[in-house]
Amino acid sequence: MAGWRLSLDTGRWQPANNLVDRLLFGRDDEIFEISPEEFVWYVEQERGLSLRGDGPIFVLYETVRAIQDTVREERRYPTPHEQALIRGVRRRTFVMFEEQLQQAGDPAADPTIAATPS
Repeated sequence: MAGWRLSLDTGRWQPANNLVDRLLFGRDDEIFEISPEEFVWYVEQERGLSLRGDGPIFVLYETVRAIQDTVREERRYPTPHEQALIRGVRRRTFVMFEEQLQQAGDPAADPTIAATPS
């Protein structure tokens, strides 16, 4: 069994085996289960906020930021269409990012998480 933590500096996965015992045997109220869809959402939200670069993934991150900026500027909630668009883009960027990590030999990368039904 291995534990991994998202690096906000690189978007890669860092070993976090020190968390395994805490997860298995701890009684910490801050530990809870989330669905694969929620996991993808949170990971891509963090990557989109923390990372900058060039290429198709970063263009998609910028697309989500532009939608969110517009919603914020207009002081409203995102429309159902905007919500679906953001969800779809985040699922796509997750797969793209994880596939790149896999190709680079990252043992924690798993693009199939985005395909797992909730």
